[in-house]
Amino acid sequence: MSKIVIFGNSGSGKSTLAKTLAASQNLAHLDLDTIAWKPVSPPVRMPIEESNDQLCDFIGHHKDWVIEGCYADLLSLVLPYADEMFFLNLPVSACIENAKNRPWEPHKYESEAAQNDNLAMLIDWIALYPSRTDTFSQQAHENLYTQFDGKKTMFTTNV
Repeated sequence: MSKIVIFGNSGSGKSTLAKTLAASQNLAHLDLDTIAWKPVSPPVRMPIEESNDQLCDFIGHHKDWVIEGCYADLLSLVLPYADEMFFLNLPVSACIENAKNRPWEPHKYESEAAQNDNLAMLIDWIALYPSRTDTFSQQAHENLYTQFDGKKTMFTTNV
């Protein structure tokens, strides 16, 4: 049985690793981006209670899973069910390079052009990872990693 959480900065390789594990181990895959935001423009965070309901529904319907994202608040709700964690704690420069080279993510952007239009903002966001103090910060992720008692691995280079 596998119940895996993956987290780190934007551009750290969370989705890539999650997709690889999901395919190789036949795991259900949940990208927290899909339950963290209301479907409005500009984006607005969904109330955590609503996201939690969707998390519980996902966990309740899947015996084996991988959940990935940068939301420490949502990940903390999942950790009691997880048996393994991967913290992708790459240098900011590697995350920026990965973001520049990522393929189009149709579940996040209506077109490749829309994704490319958002790249400058994303790079600025990635660069703030070490200095932020919010749920998306390196500090919040380090706290998750420290508090988890199960099997855990930290990567500081691309996986």
